[in-house]
Amino acid sequence: MLYGGVKVTGPRGTIEQKYHPEVIVKVENGEVLVERQSTNKFHHSLHGLTRSLIANAVTGVSDGFTKSLEIMGVGYRVAAAGDGIILNVGYSHQVEIHPEEGLTMEVEGATRIHVRGIDKQKVGQLAAQVRRVRPPNAYKEKGIKYSDEIIHFKAGKAAARKA
Repeated sequence: MLYGGVKVTGPRGTIEQKYHPEVIVKVENGEVLVERQSTNKFHHSLHGLTRSLIANAVTGVSDGFTKSLEIMGVGYRVAAAGDGIILNVGYSHQVEIHPEEGLTMEVEGATRIHVRGIDKQKVGQLAAQVRRVRPPNAYKEKGIKYSDEIIHFKAGKAAARKA
């Protein structure tokens, strides 16, 4: 146990999670207990944050985290390139993205990307970086979206004239 931090080790790796010094963290009987110093709003919010961060670290080293993305659009595709990926999404050039240490990117077919890792924040950040290359367009039905994201496509102004 670190001062102001917890070291979590599991089958997938090790994460050191820091927390605010005004939160009390104890390990008893194989369980991590998070306690707050008082009932004021600041300590209440720190309690929930610290509990979630430590729970995410435990889940990460035991199961890991995955974010899946889908590429929509005619001619849009993705290819694996070493440890990273190459995106062809309508630009005059290809976009290369390489993951940080501890993260992996897998390509399924030509339109699916899976970002995997033990740190939930880093997995989400890399997935957001990939999505930012070409965000989904509700009018053209093109772009990169999360696989669980629901996009309501719009008809555009040409459809309004016909009605």
